[in-house]
Amino acid sequence: MSKLADFNELVASARTAYVRGDWPASYRLLSNARSQSELATADLNLLGRSAWWIGRVRESLEISEEVFNRFQDADDAQGTARQALNLALPWLIGGNPVIASGWVSRARRILQELPECPEHGYLIYVDAAFALSFGDLAPAREAAAALQEMGRRLHAPALKAFGLVISGLVDLRSGNTVSGFAQLDEAMLPVLAGQLPPEWAGDIYCNVIHACHELADLHRMRAWTQATERWCEQFPGEVVFSGICRIHRLQLLSLEGGWESVEHAIEQSGAELVGRSNWVAGEAFYQLGELRRLRGNAKGARSAYDRARELGTEPQPGESLLQQAAGDHDAAWAGLCAALAGRDRLAGARLLESGVGIALELGQLQDAERLCMQLEETAEVFATGGIRAWAGRARAAVLIAASRYAEALPLLQGAAREYAGLHSRHETAKTYELFAQAHRGLGQPEIAAADEATALAIYRELGALPDARRLTGATNPGGLTSREVEVLACIVGGSTTKDTAEALFISQKTVGRHLANIFTKIGVSSRTAAAAWAHEHGVQARR
Repeated sequence: MSKLADFNELVASARTAYVRGDWPASYRLLSNARSQSELATADLNLLGRSAWWIGRVRESLEISEEVFNRFQDADDAQGTARQALNLALPWLIGGNPVIASGWVSRARRILQELPECPEHGYLIYVDAAFALSFGDLAPAREAAAALQEMGRRLHAPALKAFGLVISGLVDLRSGNTVSGFAQLDEAMLPVLAGQLPPEWAGDIYCNVIHACHELADLHRMRAWTQATERWCEQFPGEVVFSGICRIHRLQLLSLEGGWESVEHAIEQSGAELVGRSNWVAGEAFYQLGELRRLRGNAKGARSAYDRARELGTEPQPGESLLQQAAGDHDAAWAGLCAALAGRDRLAGARLLESGVGIALELGQLQDAERLCMQLEETAEVFATGGIRAWAGRARAAVLIAASRYAEALPLLQGAAREYAGLHSRHETAKTYELFAQAHRGLGQPEIAAADEATALAIYRELGALPDARRLTGATNPGGLTSREVEVLACIVGGSTTKDTAEALFISQKTVGRHLANIFTKIGVSSRTAAAAWAHEHGVQARR
């Protein structure tokens, strides 16, 4: 076979692989062909897009810019505009809105000189997405109507889908959740039929899941995450959106328990998404911080929160709750108020209940009442189970602080039902703690003791050791978890990693992770130093 025939066969096979969504094969074949001869512009574009799908983001962007320059050199204005928009999307997904905006501006400048074409609709969609990110609903609503009308004129299913997505998201943020989700469901029909470029289809899935998370509609978040995972399954190999789905699934799993395995998985998955989707990676590191905070690893939690902030995610309310647990109530209150000041009503909803708790602990009853009323108004507008539960429990806490115990009970019962339905175990335990306070205030110590026992059992099962210690009055030295104390006790007793794993019925890898956490928390770098520290702090050897 001649070199030219070999080259043509590689390119033809790569095109076929791309059409079926086999990005790894498409990338491999086109890279091989490119090493033999120059690729046509259309094939070079496929190489760049394939590289993005398999996570080779930097290479993808370099190739895509070369394609942009080729279109420009060929005076292909429509192709140049289309490529500018295709470059804006990965920058936007990657969490770099400034660079994305630059490419959008290039596309806008080019499209101003062209008659109406589908690229105008893609530009309108990106502009509307930016408007929504800033909470500006009016231009987004106008864009949605324009997209659907343009889609009908140009017979472009993708533009109709974009219009439905934007209109649905506007309705969700306006509190019209039934209409909003109905439009999002309808928008998925052309996506499932393969009538949208897959990168843009994946962006729609991500926007919907993010909206569900923001609304605390966990039932829908589970359903959409599963739908996105099924959509990703059609593509061979690991793709960017698979990693994004994994983060969302781990967020949901962390509600149910299994924190040790979730913590390790979300740290690894978050690190893998850095540079690919920084805003989702930021969510992952925030969730990692939450798990570490709840498990008693304050230093690790701070590190994860710092990483989340570097990636563009404000680590609230977790950071303030960590400060509150350390007794720094003023810093906790200041941080939470600063975060609330920069968010709209929906985005601030998940901060408000924590704000109520911090205000009550500071004795700022008027502030607690103000934040509670804001949360109740938000729950009335959006009416999802999660926000209703936050609002009901916040009001119950305010009532208990005012010694109005009987009034708090029905609110707590409603919150407990919501949290049970959402499989949110830690939130259920926190609700039972408030039940205990209310029953104790009503002179019902036996019922209060049962409530506390329920909360304590859940905390222990989850591994929420700071909460468990708070209820029992027990403390561990150095901020170590109970499991870490057990591992340290084995090491002090002279056990090897293998011996420790067998004694505690865990894997050697898990023992290694515990040792790394122990060394970090107590500030040592060897087993000998850890053993010396343990003797100084009363940790007894386990032989």
